[in-house]
Amino acid sequence: MTPNRSVAIIGAGPAGVYAADILQGRDEHVRIDLFEKLPAPYGLVRYGVSPDHPRIKKIQDALHDVLENPRIRLICNVEVGADVTIEELREAYDAVVISTGADRDVDLRVPGADLPGSFGGADFVAWYDGHPDAPQDWQLSAESVAVIGAGNVALDVARMIITHPRQLEQTDIPGHVEAAFRQNPVRDLHLLIRRGPADVRFSPMELRELGARDDVDVIVDPADMELDEHAERMVAQFNQRRIIVKTLTEWAHQDPATRTASRRVHLHFYQQPARILGTDRVTSIEMERTRPDELGRISGTGEMVRHNVGAVYRTIGYRSTPVPGVPFDDATGTIPDDAGRILGTDGVPIPRLYATGWIRRGPVGLIGSTKSDAAEAIDSLIADLSQRPRTTPVGAADALVARLTDAVGWDGWLRIDEAEKRLGAERGRERTKIVNRDELLNHAREMEHTR
Repeated sequence: MTPNRSVAIIGAGPAGVYAADILQGRDEHVRIDLFEKLPAPYGLVRYGVSPDHPRIKKIQDALHDVLENPRIRLICNVEVGADVTIEELREAYDAVVISTGADRDVDLRVPGADLPGSFGGADFVAWYDGHPDAPQDWQLSAESVAVIGAGNVALDVARMIITHPRQLEQTDIPGHVEAAFRQNPVRDLHLLIRRGPADVRFSPMELRELGARDDVDVIVDPADMELDEHAERMVAQFNQRRIIVKTLTEWAHQDPATRTASRRVHLHFYQQPARILGTDRVTSIEMERTRPDELGRISGTGEMVRHNVGAVYRTIGYRSTPVPGVPFDDATGTIPDDAGRILGTDGVPIPRLYATGWIRRGPVGLIGSTKSDAAEAIDSLIADLSQRPRTTPVGAADALVARLTDAVGWDGWLRIDEAEKRLGAERGRERTKIVNRDELLNHAREMEHTR
């Protein structure tokens, strides 16, 4: 790379921070500006990981270490398309990397899905994780709840709904979220899964955590644990699926007399949503029983079963939000690319424009898997820039950043971080997350107000 190249990365979640780390490690002269639309960095780790998962939230410590690098400049509270355009960034930087993730729920296309009481899991996660753009008045009022999905997000949502609030007292949840959970009247939660127990996307650890909740019973129908040839093959070939099936089988054969908890999780396999019922709000959900073929492919049987519930949460996938000025494939919910190079409508790579993370490949894989994805995009970026003479004016990046007067830099984030730790200490915990955007910004600018 030519010395003193400047690269902009859009999105300060794990994908963006990993990309910045890889890039600065590959070239000692490159300068990186990491843009984030929220007042705080860390993306999915801060606003997508359940508060009762402090081990995963510790990933923030590693991301923090990367952002301390003086060649990486954090620029929060800047939205591409509103405060700055992609074209302006491409003019000011030698390369631009899009790493904005996936933040929207996939729609549930069944009748009644828009009834009050029918929610997206991503919206619920944003609320309990204190996202500044999430509504703060979530009502947990249903005694019986349905959660649709077979992945770790479904388990997160189910676990948070069913957990007694005393188990959340040492987490970083905001006060209004904790207060809402204290009023939660839930008694039964139905986790609805269209496939069989050998085809779920849960991780074994997440599943076991559900069964480890205090004063919560997990109920599995023994009939659902009768494995066909496809399920037997899955269990034989994949260790994680074997562990999951073993855990579910143990729950299925538990003595009913030992189930004395005040809250219950019912796992229902081979059921897919047909419609959500209710007039003014959700009163039940009708599911169609499914049947797998010899390859595990699912089809409906026409047999219906109804669960009386007062709320439905869909956790059937995330979608990315398009970035203004960047090509977007609405069918896949991703940016079209070739090895991280963003492709135009003609299928040709757009010069100096790259993508990494979920907006590039869809919301699959764990947080750590974004490292290999970032590495491929950075490899392409470095290879391209090494063959292209520099055309970006010297100082253009600094001039662009200087006009973003509402931006929050690294020092501003550190002031927010300290404020959250002080707030947590007042409540006897490590941190309490600040939610209100204006409050976040006020803390970020504290030093400026005292000058």
